[in-house]
Amino acid sequence: MTATNKTAVRIETSRFGALEVEEEIIITFAEGLPSFEQCKRFVILTPDDENPIRWLQSLDDGRLAFPIIDPWLFQPDYAPTISDLDAEKLQMEEETPKLLFAIVTVPRDNPQAMTANLLGPLLINPLTRQGRQVIVTNENYHTRHRILRPVAHAA
Repeated sequence: MTATNKTAVRIETSRFGALEVEEEIIITFAEGLPSFEQCKRFVILTPDDENPIRWLQSLDDGRLAFPIIDPWLFQPDYAPTISDLDAEKLQMEEETPKLLFAIVTVPRDNPQAMTANLLGPLLINPLTRQGRQVIVTNENYHTRHRILRPVAHAA
């Protein structure tokens, strides 16, 4: 217990070192994430307020952290359609507040070519702290949307 009588989870992470996370901010992905089903508890970290990239850090495996981004920062017209089943599993109604993030892929050899998965965003109900990676039903979204627009070079 911490000094404020709140229960905290301690974990050693490979990216952020030792973390102590209050249980009230832990997000549970009941089914885990695809290929990481054993990891159910996560926290969203914002290591740099100036950088739009946040991190979804697993509390079940300190080596697992996904860069995530608010998709509307680079795709202002993003309008994902979420299935009724996904909304039901997260206990979401139309008026329920929602958090939505896209997982970012950053190529090691070319960070400027980073992309975000708009086909399979992370949907979170902040009231229940339940999350789920969903597949949107819109046909115009895919798994590799460019985040940074290529810069035109002057001739």
